[in-house]
Amino acid sequence: MPDHISFKNPLPQARVSPGRSLFIASAVSLVLGTASFFVPFLLILWKTAGILTLALAAVDCAALFFFTDRLKITRTVNTSLSLGVLTPVTITVSRSRMKKRFIPVKFKVFDLFDDSMQCDVMPLSSLKLKPSADGWIFTYNVRPIMRGDWEFSGVHLLLSSILRFWRLKVVHNTVTTGKTYPNFSILTKHQSLQAILQQGGEKNIHKRGSGMEFDSLRDWQNGDTVRSVDWRSTSRRKKVTVRQYQEEQDQNVLLLLDSGYRLHRKDGELQESQESQENESGLLLTQFDFALNAALLLAWSALKTGDSVAAGVFGNSETWQPPRKGLSAFKSLMNSLYGVQSTGSPSSPAAALQNAASRLKRRTFIALISNFRKEDEEQIRWVLPQITSRHLLMMVSLRETDAEKLSASDSLCNDLRSKEDNILERTATYAYLKERAALYKKWEHSGILTLEAAAGNLSTALVNRYLAVKRSGLL
Repeated sequence: MPDHISFKNPLPQARVSPGRSLFIASAVSLVLGTASFFVPFLLILWKTAGILTLALAAVDCAALFFFTDRLKITRTVNTSLSLGVLTPVTITVSRSRMKKRFIPVKFKVFDLFDDSMQCDVMPLSSLKLKPSADGWIFTYNVRPIMRGDWEFSGVHLLLSSILRFWRLKVVHNTVTTGKTYPNFSILTKHQSLQAILQQGGEKNIHKRGSGMEFDSLRDWQNGDTVRSVDWRSTSRRKKVTVRQYQEEQDQNVLLLLDSGYRLHRKDGELQESQESQENESGLLLTQFDFALNAALLLAWSALKTGDSVAAGVFGNSETWQPPRKGLSAFKSLMNSLYGVQSTGSPSSPAAALQNAASRLKRRTFIALISNFRKEDEEQIRWVLPQITSRHLLMMVSLRETDAEKLSASDSLCNDLRSKEDNILERTATYAYLKERAALYKKWEHSGILTLEAAAGNLSTALVNRYLAVKRSGLL
């Protein structure tokens, strides 16, 4: 995507303060003034030094304002960033006139980047750079740690005068805005869905010899079944011909995301990109971040296979994206979901299903991504007949990895009370996990699909399950 370039405000704000040389000169003047009470000869020297200091300070201040008024600030940064990926930012400080005679003083640059980013190199100093024909060019990296809109609100310059009598702080209202998206760069590195799924163990996308929709005729190959033979074409061509099928297209897929408290927890899973592996450790994300990544990957996969995709968010925010078809719809879907954040607010999967049922006009594969527990059974039970009679529902949960580790822990405690508390906590955690497993098993017996995966494996597991559903003909 094109970079965004911002220029300085025509009227930058400036504030002057004393510099190191002025403090030194004032200290020397104070010493000479005190000594002149005891040595009259020093009185003339003190007055001369004072007049000279005032003159030099005035000239130095005027020169500083003269040079500063002709400075121009330019920021260059990509306006579409990926979560957790280091992004370069370029700041150019140049003269609007007489560029070759650039201001010969030391200065520092403070770029006011957004709170949703990390940067450890501020301030930028001119001492380590040599000015080019275009001025001083500073380059540093920021790392987005939160999805959503961001803004660079301005650039602060801290300049020293030629004789170091003064320091001038200049504020340029150089504003740059942009967006941070989920790190979905995997789609730009792999042009086919098959290449993506092979990383997670899915080797075949198309099912040869059987399926839902007729694709084409081809010659017999080893491994083809007798049922796939097209006898009429075989008789006409005098060669054994089989029918080639593909998964049925033009179906509806709905992604429902819970942005409430159920997916707000961070369970220690890390998202790592190539850039973050080279520069910094992985970024700790919430379960909702992983769920959003998985939903977007499933949406892209469904759009690529010819299906229509709709999306809804419930809990912290309410969002509904109507069904659209074609890869061009993915950009609209991404722009509607990239800034959604999870919070500790309550959420109702049952209400979300009811809302979806009232909006859907045709049979749809619904993937509801949340964290389901025993207490959800009673609420969801009333809306299930309305959903399952017309649609295919899959309840998707993220595995409670921390709870599983705790229930399987065999750590010993020396203190008797601590040991008893540990046993009680492990027992309660084990009972909680057993209730979850029993709920999912009950849903499976009633014809509802279920999926439970760790946060880091959710994307691959969700897409593979969707493709398995298409091949099975359930939809």
